[in-house]
Amino acid sequence: MTTYGLLIFDDAEELDFAGPWEVFTVSSMLRGGADTPVLISERPGPVRCAKGMRVLADHTLDDHPPLDVVLVPGGKGARQTELHNPVVTGWIAKTAAQATWTVSVCTGSFLLHEAGPARGRRVATHWSCEDALEERGDVTVVRDARYVVDGDLLTCQGVSAGIDGALWLVGRLHGRDHARAVRRYIQYDPAPPYLADEPA
Repeated sequence: MTTYGLLIFDDAEELDFAGPWEVFTVSSMLRGGADTPVLISERPGPVRCAKGMRVLADHTLDDHPPLDVVLVPGGKGARQTELHNPVVTGWIAKTAAQATWTVSVCTGSFLLHEAGPARGRRVATHWSCEDALEERGDVTVVRDARYVVDGDLLTCQGVSAGIDGALWLVGRLHGRDHARAVRRYIQYDPAPPYLADEPA
């Protein structure tokens, strides 16, 4: 059994946690409900995310079950507000030390750096914030990988890259064939139109 804890906060980027949530919940479903994903926020009540979605967490920082995986999303809230919130960064530091895996998506890597787990590690973050993260020091920013694994730390580039990282993680935890089954169920086979490198 794997318990996944996904942190949410005001101005968190929705897909940063909703993408991995889909992967983790489908993974659990295909395993007969063996795993438990939960949303965690600092306080009770709805959280308003970066694009306006309102989300209600299952637990607060003080009452969640023990976590095997802790996931920290990015967004404006990660970079501007929670980065300076010692309650949240202290919780990340404590929880990451007890979890088997610590994961960030997008600029959630800034919170992992502030809290400690990303210090001295190889990490990924959103392409627009790579320089800013590198300037914080004591971190190696990897610029050419959708996700980066460094020991028990998994960091993903921006937004949709969290789905890639989550699929890798369920494959690591439960086998590649299982991850392939999850990917097939959610029909994740990206073929985006209007690619940035296509001629106009």
